[in-house]
Amino acid sequence: PPCIGTFLRRINAIKMTYDEALNRLQTIVSSLESNEAISIDEYKKKALEAKQLLDFCRKQLTQIEEEIEGIFEEK
Repeated sequence: PPCIGTFLRRINAIKMTYDEALNRLQTIVSSLESNEAISIDEYKKKALEAKQLLDFCRKQLTQIEEEIEGIFEEK
């Protein structure tokens, strides 16, 4: 399976936005929470993608927070 670093580089390469990643994450979570029968392999694949998207979103939020803090510190 691909590592998280590889996935994050892929997200950055296609310029996925925070909102796009969050929407995809919400779609995956809804799918996993549904009672829809899926194979364990598909469940694992979706869970891994959700984890990677969550990591990406957290990273984006941290960067944005730092940028905003920097804006207010300049004045």
